[in-house]
Amino acid sequence: MTSSELWDRASAERYDAEETEMSSAEVLGPTLDFLAGLAGEGRALEFAVGTGRVAVPLRERGVPVAGIEFSAHMAAVLRRKVDEETLPVTLGDMATTVVPGEFSLVYLVYNTISNLLTQDEQVECFRNAARHLAPGGRFVIELGVPPLRLLPPTQVAVPFDVSAHHIGFDTFDLVDQILVSHHLTRDGEDGRYRRSASRHRYAWPAELDLMARIAGLDLERRVADWTGTPFTDASAKHISVWRKPLRAGHRYFPAMVHT
Repeated sequence: MTSSELWDRASAERYDAEETEMSSAEVLGPTLDFLAGLAGEGRALEFAVGTGRVAVPLRERGVPVAGIEFSAHMAAVLRRKVDEETLPVTLGDMATTVVPGEFSLVYLVYNTISNLLTQDEQVECFRNAARHLAPGGRFVIELGVPPLRLLPPTQVAVPFDVSAHHIGFDTFDLVDQILVSHHLTRDGEDGRYRRSASRHRYAWPAELDLMARIAGLDLERRVADWTGTPFTDASAKHISVWRKPLRAGHRYFPAMVHT
């Protein structure tokens, strides 16, 4: 059984309304451009496809997309948007669930690999991606860079949003690489706040690169966002692309991976 926390029905029903900014054309446009360019004429597989925020519009662009999703409630919301024949979804965890066929692209967006709370499971996620990729195919992850340098001595919390409708902050367990994301969200017009929290395992880019090498994948590119901004030591997140070798025993070593 995966260590991922399961989205319940209530959380799944609220998800799209709470993520309207992430579903905007300004956010999704560059994401879809990036992913569609890598998929080319091939098929794409989204790990943790959720309610289809990315998969549905990517399919509308003509990319055949399939998904793996741990929460039946999230998948049920997606199914209201598109039928199974158009966008097939398999229920299961992204570290071990296998779907038929080969893909030119496997992708995992919006920090979702951090839902796997152990290093072993994250390694298995990379292996599962490699298992599904055709030779020359790519695995893409979007993940935040742990903001640990913002922590002065003895402090364990970092705020990431303070607004009229939402207060969010992360607390860190530096020994086990676990962060807990805390949310106070204003519901309705009565001024009440709903409290929620979720656990995540954070990982540095270099750690992910080692996971990729264990799975037989090579780093091809790393940028700071979906528009291709160069990745630097000040970047808050990264989009990383690893490639499966074209043939057994052949490794791909690009001359430059940060641009």
